[in-house]
Amino acid sequence: MDAKVLAVNIPEAARRLGLSIRMVATLISRRELASRKVGRRRIIPVAALEAFIRGDPRALRGAPTEAKGERNSTG
Repeated sequence: MDAKVLAVNIPEAARRLGLSIRMVATLISRRELASRKVGRRRIIPVAALEAFIRGDPRALRGAPTEAKGERNSTG
């Protein structure tokens, strides 16, 4: 049985949206697309991609919450 993919990295999100990696990173930094930092990686929930395409404001749900002193990088 195949596991359902819950989140993707920035290059995969860009591929799925048909956008450049830089554009996806910009959307994340503007908090127009929800993401979460896990270690050094940034992941985007597939549900957030779907909500973004629909123009649903829930695309922002779970927007990044950085720890104190942590840089807000998108890579």
